[in-house]
Amino acid sequence: MESMLQEEGSSSVTCSPLQLFSMMSVSPNIGGIGSPYPWLSRELKSEERGLYLIHLLITCANHVASGSLENANTTLEQISQLATPDGDTMQRIAAYFTEALADRILKTWPGLHRALNSTRIIMLSEEIMVQKFFFELFPFLKVAYILTNQAIVESMEGEKMVHIIDLNAAEPAQWIALLQVLSARPEGPPHLRITGIHQQKEVLEQMGHKLSEEAEKLDIPFQFNPVLSKLENLDFDKLRVKTGEALAISSILQLHSLLALDDESSSRRKTPILSRNSNGLHLQKAMLMNQNTSLGDLLEKDMVNGYSPSPDSTSSSSPASSSASMNVESFLNALWSLSPKVMVVTEQDSNHNGSTLMERLLEALYSYAALFDCLESTVSRTSLERLKVEKMLFGEEIKNIIACEGAERKERHEKLDKWFMRLDSCGFGNVPLSYYGMLQARRFLQSYGCEGYRMREENGCVVTCWQDRSLFSTTAWRARK
Repeated sequence: MESMLQEEGSSSVTCSPLQLFSMMSVSPNIGGIGSPYPWLSRELKSEERGLYLIHLLITCANHVASGSLENANTTLEQISQLATPDGDTMQRIAAYFTEALADRILKTWPGLHRALNSTRIIMLSEEIMVQKFFFELFPFLKVAYILTNQAIVESMEGEKMVHIIDLNAAEPAQWIALLQVLSARPEGPPHLRITGIHQQKEVLEQMGHKLSEEAEKLDIPFQFNPVLSKLENLDFDKLRVKTGEALAISSILQLHSLLALDDESSSRRKTPILSRNSNGLHLQKAMLMNQNTSLGDLLEKDMVNGYSPSPDSTSSSSPASSSASMNVESFLNALWSLSPKVMVVTEQDSNHNGSTLMERLLEALYSYAALFDCLESTVSRTSLERLKVEKMLFGEEIKNIIACEGAERKERHEKLDKWFMRLDSCGFGNVPLSYYGMLQARRFLQSYGCEGYRMREENGCVVTCWQDRSLFSTTAWRARK
């Protein structure tokens, strides 16, 4: 594993991307087709280059949204002169957002897009590997595991038969830690059954083997029930929930993908990929007219000149929202019907489910700037693990957010308040995470060796941040009668 210390000479840029966004002022000469580009005649400092890249990405997105392919192509060419996946943070981000915008354009020619991707194969071993790297390079999953396990332990106090349903049984470390805690219970360990759901048989087999091995070592009566299924196709009968056992549910970074089910919004629009996006054009016009407007200001003011939050995230009346909410609602209702004593949910705390390309791009720029900046501050730029996480995990997520529409767009991350309303409306009551659980998570985060990671408590929920940017939320729930 690469050293967690930055290599000399490759330290974080003078300004992080988040700082660049807040200081960015828009010049009418930047991003216009045919305008002079200073980097062609002189070498730019990292900060200047970062500002140009932000301008160019927003300009390019506007061209893509309005269907101006020639201008989009010219801007992509300009970005390619500055962006690189092995440069500083902003160069790396720009490389993946550029790829996503290009992929969105290619989707207007389905035959060409399919031909270029026909031989693209991602091996299962690579998927497992990149998830492992994410687990190791960031503290976010570990914090979620600590909070989830503590909530389960507290809710299962005194229970003799415990059943846990893991909606994404990919990482045995969470349950190995729980087994160790349960083995030390004063009243002795319960009979534990874990139902693991995953779409890869090999992942479930590895999970079952490691957990059974650990349970045997700790002398805990244990069963592993593997359920081979995609979450959206889950047959709830296969969960084999029995009368008399206390049930807990763990959902880590899973529920947002269900928002894509039966999304009819794409079929209701005549040209879903390159439709004329008036919001994007208004935004471009506003930026060109106002040299003192920063990207941060634009986001905080809900976008000027007609740019408003998407119907997806503000109103249940839009086709996409009502369709998606019903599907998530049916899944949550099914979970509620199982009467869990506790359900712990961790989700990305970002608004990437807007109805317009521009809204999603601006929100995603902020969120992924923070994630890329985490790595810039803790991992060498030449780290193979870092490159793989950025390309195979974050790069693919960015592409899905920017290039895809309808049911194909799975990365529909939403903010904590949206999940709060959704879970509450499906019969779940919020259970404040305990002081002890938060204390354990905070101590772990402080021991991680990087000051940028922070934890914030919001009404009994935990939000994990990079600097002041919220990235992941963890909440606990119980089924109301």
